[in-house]
Amino acid sequence: SFLLNQHYNPAFVSLQMMKHAWDNYKRYAWGLNELKPISKQGHSSNLFGNIQGATIVDALDTLYIMEMKEEFKEAKEWVEKNLDFNVNAEISVFEVNIRFVGGLLSAYYLSGEEVFRKKAVELGEKLLPAFNTPTGIPWALLNIKSGIGRNWPWASGGSSILAEFGTLHLEFIHLSHLSGNPVFAEKVMNIRKVLNRLDKPEGLYPNYLNPSSGQWGQHHVSIGGLGDSFYEYLLKAWLMSDKTDEEGKKMYYDAVQAIETHLIRKSSGGLTYIAEWKGGLLEHKMGHLTCFAGGMFALGADGAPNDKTGHHIELGAEIARTCHESYDRTSMKLGPEAFRFDGGVEAIATRQNEKYYILRPEVIETYMYMWRLTHDPKYRQWGWEAVEALEKHCRVDGGYSGIRDVYNNHESHDDVQQSFFLSETLKYLYLLFSEDDLLPFEHWVFNTEAHPLPVLHKDNGNKEENQK
Repeated sequence: SFLLNQHYNPAFVSLQMMKHAWDNYKRYAWGLNELKPISKQGHSSNLFGNIQGATIVDALDTLYIMEMKEEFKEAKEWVEKNLDFNVNAEISVFEVNIRFVGGLLSAYYLSGEEVFRKKAVELGEKLLPAFNTPTGIPWALLNIKSGIGRNWPWASGGSSILAEFGTLHLEFIHLSHLSGNPVFAEKVMNIRKVLNRLDKPEGLYPNYLNPSSGQWGQHHVSIGGLGDSFYEYLLKAWLMSDKTDEEGKKMYYDAVQAIETHLIRKSSGGLTYIAEWKGGLLEHKMGHLTCFAGGMFALGADGAPNDKTGHHIELGAEIARTCHESYDRTSMKLGPEAFRFDGGVEAIATRQNEKYYILRPEVIETYMYMWRLTHDPKYRQWGWEAVEALEKHCRVDGGYSGIRDVYNNHESHDDVQQSFFLSETLKYLYLLFSEDDLLPFEHWVFNTEAHPLPVLHKDNGNKEENQK
């Protein structure tokens, strides 16, 4: 095992991976949103409208943390000169918030460079018209020039999506903190008010909420896509508030209770998984995105009510094991987009359109949390397996590419190097193999795009926060 081999420094390996991803982005797609590593050209996703530079902004804090000083300086100069929000474009409020606002906030808190604070607040202001709905639940899509918003046409009866409007809280609290303007915090606190007034089916939060009527859409519940980061942000809001946000805390632990009762199941082979709930019926599938929950349960273990700390850590470990199995049961040792537990199948993708891997971070994220909170060496071992698989199957001359079918023995690359690969996957790998005092959990909370935000310590007599 590499752990016994002192010549191998795995943190250094993840830094080399970052260098390969960044250098190729710079060479072939500089200033554009993402890189096509096979065609060696830029890739533009409609999620960002015509805002440019997603990879640069997403990678700023990773460059800083890995002490890639020269690269950080170039990135900062690009942001100063070229990052422009005055574009006539419809953007995803959620994606722009977690990648651009989150990336700028982290870069500011880590480096102290004023340009990042200024740009973050400027972008935050551009997102405010999204909240101009009868309930204050924001639209999913916003034209940042005209201020006109709408929802995804496929979302249940014109609904907004739980994971999207529920994943603004951390960034908007920091925008108020850094700008002195309370409006950002007010907008996200109002979202909670709306949610608290509503009846929850079986204590669960459906994925769809109509911003005009303030009523739930279809009763679908998921801890994967469409739901995932809403739950993460309840817990992290409490942690980021220095454990003063009692409402966030209560909402989180109540939700976990309902998830345990209604969604968490054990397969006949003994694997714990989180099913999806469709109007009371369970679909026994779990998405790669859902794998973040192992880390979330472990992170929340410490504050769990009535002696449940050990239970929450155990739950995190069980989810981590299941997600590791989803990787281990493929030819490439990389996990599929979704995997099922039915008809004798366990932790395996059965549908062609669920067999792809797009450089996602969630499984590695859970390994990082589990390592930090338990120091069980298997999490570093599993992380190293992921490194080997990424190097073998995803690394190409021009960067890193996703894979269309992880069960195939021959790579069919999708030709996209996602910005979150640099922001999340490589950062979580680096942290997994670094000392715990690099971004320690008592001082930092990671947004859902792995951008570290500082805990906002209460300034009272007994806190020597300003004496640092």
